[in-house]
Amino acid sequence: MRTTNRDAHVDRSVARELFIWQLALLLILILGAGAAAVLDARRDADELTRQKVIAVTESVARMTSTAAAIDSSDPTAVLQPQTESIRQATGMDFIVVMAPDRTRFTHTDVTRIGGLFTGNIDRALAGETFTETYPGTLGPSIRAVAPVRGPGGTIIGLVSAGVTQAKVSAIVLSTLPAIGLAVGTALLLAFVGAIALERRLRRRTLGLSFSDLRALYEQREAVLHAIGEGLLVFDTHGSAEIVNDEARRLLSLPAGPVTRADLPASLQTAEGQVLTDETHVTADRVLVVNEQPVRWGNRTVGTVMTLRDRTELQRVSGELSSVTQFAESLRSRAHEADNRLHTVVTMVELGRSAEAVDFATAELAVSQHLIDRLMSTVAEPALAALLLGKISQARDHGVELTVTEESMLDDPATVALTQGELITLVGNLVDNAIDAARPTSSRNEGEEGPGATNPASRADLPGWVEVTVRGSESELMVIVADSGPGMSADAFDQARTRGYSTKSGERGLGLALVWQVITAHGGSITAENTYGSVITAVIPAHQSAQARR
Repeated sequence: MRTTNRDAHVDRSVARELFIWQLALLLILILGAGAAAVLDARRDADELTRQKVIAVTESVARMTSTAAAIDSSDPTAVLQPQTESIRQATGMDFIVVMAPDRTRFTHTDVTRIGGLFTGNIDRALAGETFTETYPGTLGPSIRAVAPVRGPGGTIIGLVSAGVTQAKVSAIVLSTLPAIGLAVGTALLLAFVGAIALERRLRRRTLGLSFSDLRALYEQREAVLHAIGEGLLVFDTHGSAEIVNDEARRLLSLPAGPVTRADLPASLQTAEGQVLTDETHVTADRVLVVNEQPVRWGNRTVGTVMTLRDRTELQRVSGELSSVTQFAESLRSRAHEADNRLHTVVTMVELGRSAEAVDFATAELAVSQHLIDRLMSTVAEPALAALLLGKISQARDHGVELTVTEESMLDDPATVALTQGELITLVGNLVDNAIDAARPTSSRNEGEEGPGATNPASRADLPGWVEVTVRGSESELMVIVADSGPGMSADAFDQARTRGYSTKSGERGLGLALVWQVITAHGGSITAENTYGSVITAVIPAHQSAQARR
């Protein structure tokens, strides 16, 4: 929005202000050049006049008739007609022949013949020809004085020829029309060019003033640094022209220029694509990415990418999901416990006390056996509690979850992960497996995704999940197998970095969060379809030792 101001100078557009300054500068330069041309013409005229008067003076002084006339009884009678003829032929204003004592023999004004010459003659008496500007009887003039030598080289007289400065000025004035035409043409061209440039600048700057542009720039910088979303604007060559502070923070970008190659791998491969609220997982963050090309006319001039941090939201959502599942599990267990309690009470009322005791303790024995086995093989209490909860959760979804006999984690100190990272790794892998192994009859319509088997063939088949957790001095290995259809290699790679789900219209982050933990510790994850869909995650144990130092 353009602002207004009572000060016309402040409101003047950039184009208009540049036009005024440019025109003023051109006027100064062109008029200065014209003045310099006039001065140069005057200097050239003075120099040409000096050369001319010297040539005329020396020519008259060297004529033998001049020396002979000076030695005659009446020098004026011989020299006056001769010098006047030469003066008129050469354009001189005067030619004076004089005796060494300054007495004039000739002059343009005959009344001054016999009078004394006014001017300097000392250098000529010394045998030198020289020029000077002197205010003589005809006015200021440029004159030359040369000696006249008689037989034997003695100086018997002097010759002076000159041109008045008024005549020189008239010569200079005659050149002014050409100089004026050149200056006028330059001024006209400068004015037309300045107007054309002013109109072009006005279109390009939308008629904004310098204060408007400054306000827009300050507002732009303030917005870029204040907005809570990361913003990157790339040109067609992949170089970022704009990177705000939030984008550098979210992507851990260094200071200085940024290119596509500096972005996480999943965002590098997204160049040229249109992204709408797509989830990408970096080494330490979960980001929601939008990317759109910028078009001007019929061509693409760049790309705009925005980033929103979903890391904390994802953590809270995961915790909320866990609490919700736990609450549902408790509700189910409470309902089941209520049924069992009614059964025990009824059996006691019927006088079958022994059978009631056996019935009440049978389930407890099975649960206690499972707890004892998990605690003996998995020494990490949080992991054992997680697996117990997942067994109950899987049962609610019609899936049988078992922890294999090969599982052994007797020393949590060898685990490279923190307790939270271990829960994230195992919990998300198990959640994905339970969801994939659920019988189709327990799924909502439309949840089957690409690559799944025929729903009719799995409708009544019980699902199963097997979990193996093994820790050793060299590595931690987590293997989760399920009876689900599995994923293709492309889908698995996409799920690790961008979030993916085989459910139609949904995007899962389980594998992406798992991949985030694994890459942070230099581990690896693989997927294969053998006796079922099997995902294997391996974390080197030496990372743990480094983390604890």
